[in-house]
Amino acid sequence: MGELVNLTAEDGHQLSAYLAKAEGDVKGGLVIIQEIFGVNPHIQSVCDGYAKEGYTVIAPAIFDRVSPGVELDYDQEGVQEGLSIMNQIAPDVALKDIAAAKKHIEDVGKISVMGYCWGGALTFFAAASDIDFFKAVGYYGGGIPRYIDLKPQIPVLLHFGKKDAAIPVEQVEELKEAHPEAEIHLYDAGHGFNCDARESYDKPAADLARERSLAFLKGA
Repeated sequence: MGELVNLTAEDGHQLSAYLAKAEGDVKGGLVIIQEIFGVNPHIQSVCDGYAKEGYTVIAPAIFDRVSPGVELDYDQEGVQEGLSIMNQIAPDVALKDIAAAKKHIEDVGKISVMGYCWGGALTFFAAASDIDFFKAVGYYGGGIPRYIDLKPQIPVLLHFGKKDAAIPVEQVEELKEAHPEAEIHLYDAGHGFNCDARESYDKPAADLARERSLAFLKGA
C-alpha cells in the first residue's frame, strides 16, 4: 500500500521512510516511530492501518544513521543488534529524522506522533521538543520513566503493559504522579503487546489501545 521515500534531515543526513497516504477524507498526518527492529513489515502495516483511518502516515528509518535499510527479526539476535544500533543514536539526533518526516507531510494538516518501544520513548522526547506536533501517543516506551522530568508541550497518551518486565508498574505509577496532564493506561499484557508478529501480542489490549489512540487523535 505504501511506498519508500527519501528524506534529508537538518544536519544533511539522508534516510529512507515508509509513506502511506490517507484513504478517503484526510484527517491529518501521523509520524510513526519504529521499534528497535527497524521500519519492518509490522511497522509498515501499522502505517497502512492508520492510513485506512484517514491519516497520511510516515515512518522514518532512524536506524539508517548506523545501518541503512536494516530490518531485524524478533529473536535474541535481533534484539541485541537492535539495542546496539539504538545505543549509537542519541535522542536529539533521532529527533532530526523525526522532524524531517513531519516536514515531508506538512501539507496534510495537523500532524501527530506515535511510537512503539524505543519509538515510544522518542515520542515522549518529541512531545517535549520544539517540533510542534499536534498530539503524541507512546506505546511501552522503555526510556520514558528515566526522563520523567521532561515537560511535554502537547497532549500525551501513553500505553503500558502490567506484565512488562522492562517497565515496572511502579515506574508507570510514578510517571502518572509526575504528569497528571497525560492520559496513561495500563493493560493486562506484556511488552510489545501491539505487535502481532511477536509472541507477546495481546489482541484485546492492542484493540483497546488502538481504539483509545484513534479517539485521542480525533479530539480537539
